[in-house]
Amino acid sequence: MARDERGVTAQSEDFAAWYNEVVFKAALVDRGPAKGTMVIRPYGYRLWELLQSELDRRIKDTGHENAYFPLLIPESYLSREAEHVEGFAPELAVVTHAGGKELEEALVVRPTSETIIGEMMAKWISSHRDLPLLLNQWSNVVRWELRPRMFLRTTEFLWQEGHTAHVDEADARRETRLALDLYHEVARDLAAMPVVPGEKTPGERFAGAVDTLTIEAMMRDGRALQAGTSHYMGTNFATAFDIRYTGESGREELCHTTSWGMSTRMIGGIVMTHGDDKGLVLPPRLAPYQVVIVPITRGGNEAVEQAAQDLARRLRAAGVRTHVDARAQLTPGFKYNEWEMRGVPIRLELGPRDLEAGTAMLVKRLGGEGKRAISIDALPRALPELLDEFQAYLLARATAFRDERTRTVDDWDEFAAAVASGWALALHCGAAACEDDIKSVTAATPRCVPLEGDSESGRCVRCGAPSAYGKRVIFGRAY
Repeated sequence: MARDERGVTAQSEDFAAWYNEVVFKAALVDRGPAKGTMVIRPYGYRLWELLQSELDRRIKDTGHENAYFPLLIPESYLSREAEHVEGFAPELAVVTHAGGKELEEALVVRPTSETIIGEMMAKWISSHRDLPLLLNQWSNVVRWELRPRMFLRTTEFLWQEGHTAHVDEADARRETRLALDLYHEVARDLAAMPVVPGEKTPGERFAGAVDTLTIEAMMRDGRALQAGTSHYMGTNFATAFDIRYTGESGREELCHTTSWGMSTRMIGGIVMTHGDDKGLVLPPRLAPYQVVIVPITRGGNEAVEQAAQDLARRLRAAGVRTHVDARAQLTPGFKYNEWEMRGVPIRLELGPRDLEAGTAMLVKRLGGEGKRAISIDALPRALPELLDEFQAYLLARATAFRDERTRTVDDWDEFAAAVASGWALALHCGAAACEDDIKSVTAATPRCVPLEGDSESGRCVRCGAPSAYGKRVIFGRAY
């Protein structure tokens, strides 16, 4: 199996092994002591913090408020919504003993919070004047994973979950789309991930939802990643938890509710969207360090070291997240390789000759431009623009890759070939049995019915029955 000088498996040889090696070697994560759990290391957690803070700002700007709800949920709460509990039953972690004795009622460690929040909504809502109720929670959740993979599927992970209640279907559906649009913007503008917004087919919906919207991204092995979802719950949870309001007419009505979430899975998505055989490639807007300065001192040069620290202060003042790698025990070459592995967008090399010339050597993580000298005095002005260019380059690169690996197909042989290396755009009958047949033969599932795109009718690519959705469906193998 091919490996580079860092000991990383080549993506083309074994993408899963490459991913696993990179997230550990780049110090994003480590394994927790309980099976399937992860320890998010400071570098990885900073990446999450940057994403979290921007998403949190956007959520608050749209009128939502943060709250916090209990980790432990009475087991009876989940059983109130039959489809919901059935969907989560295999993944539940259940507490049966506490305080040295058996509990009268078992407690479920939250896999998601629709039930506990539904119980609270029923207490807090009485009038149409209480609506809409727009809540968001940042928390951890637990879903017992049999085949864990760091960030993508772990027993415990971090996320935000929005939960809202509305007077009618129209308002709740507007909320569902609003949340999806937030995720779309964050994925595109921060993570440089060119996601496709769409609607899940009935067989792929969230347990208990009437409709599920999703953003789907293509990873560099051609597989799909569900990067965020938004659900219109209808009155299902309002019925189960008696979430009602008195309307202007004086008549009691059931609320229409929504829920939506984005998780630390996005970190895995960033790794797999942009990484290469050298390691991570981080979009500047989410990179913990946007620039790393490597002073080249060869045994110690106080002037160079001081110049590197001075430059870092000026760059930070210009809004650039900057780190100086002043580790004297390591060679410059080792540092270059390490920061390439860790995905830093721009590296600056500063040695005695550079200092005399008033320049630093600038190297981008991608782009094939090589090293170039740039005036030290010009860097505080130039770097923000260069980082924006790099961000745009990553989005364009990922978009081109996705488009090259997406094929419009009309027969089964074309379909099977397309999903072997990417996505297929195909007409489908909508039957669950046909979806299951496609999955059993190709391992591909319907990722979404795109919200945008031309209307089209015809015959199902697999069974030949009339198509059900009025447009083509994205099929692909997925994480």
